[in-house]
Amino acid sequence: MPRPSRSFRSQAIILSRRDFGEADRLLTLLTPAHGKLRAIAKGARKPNAKLSGHVELFARSDCLLHRGRNLAILTQAELIEPYLGLRDDLQRGAYASYAAELLDRFTADDEEDAGALFALLDDTLQRIATARDARLAIRFYELALLELAGFMPELSECVITRQPLAPEAQFFSCDEGGVVSRAARSLSQSRTLPIKLDTLKLLRYLQRSADNYAAVESLRLRADEHQRAERLMLAYITHLLERRLVSVAFLERLRKSS
Repeated sequence: MPRPSRSFRSQAIILSRRDFGEADRLLTLLTPAHGKLRAIAKGARKPNAKLSGHVELFARSDCLLHRGRNLAILTQAELIEPYLGLRDDLQRGAYASYAAELLDRFTADDEEDAGALFALLDDTLQRIATARDARLAIRFYELALLELAGFMPELSECVITRQPLAPEAQFFSCDEGGVVSRAARSLSQSRTLPIKLDTLKLLRYLQRSADNYAAVESLRLRADEHQRAERLMLAYITHLLERRLVSVAFLERLRKSS
């Protein structure tokens, strides 16, 4: 049986990049068929390098890669989708950074068949770049990513009693992974967070609309509604990852400065 080729061509979204050596860049790429991988872009920092401009952060490129022992080598790249709105707006760029970091934390390297993750991130970056409400696109993305990663929160029934939830304010347990009813709160062994009914309805709607973003983007949310949903989702995500994302702190500083 012939050995699989060590070189392959694939579209890739650049999740992160940093300087490596004197003239190279170390990239974290997400590909549909080869999952997430690390690659060296040789000489990409040189002023006249062929790769320069084709390996922009949070862009989608067509790449030719060669698998090495520990890292892949990026030998060719052609920019396909720069998501221009992310370059022109600092806050949209910050949301893109959050989306990329979140996916990076929830996925392992070389995970096979990452087509669904790739499509989700591709769609999300396009939405962040163009949508009227980028924060709504991010909430939609968080729930979709959590579902793919196997951590979708339970929002329709109490995680303690497994009974349907009454239409009223409830509580959320990060440890239990979902909503705890008011009646069952005393039975929970974990810390709970209050969740207003409108926040619960919003998250349920986003969860039900996983295949219909067109319905989601017609929503009009007040700033306080955004804040409550964001606080809850970030608390749950931070609990799952056991760390606070760097991009979250940057977003908060950006909002304060503006």
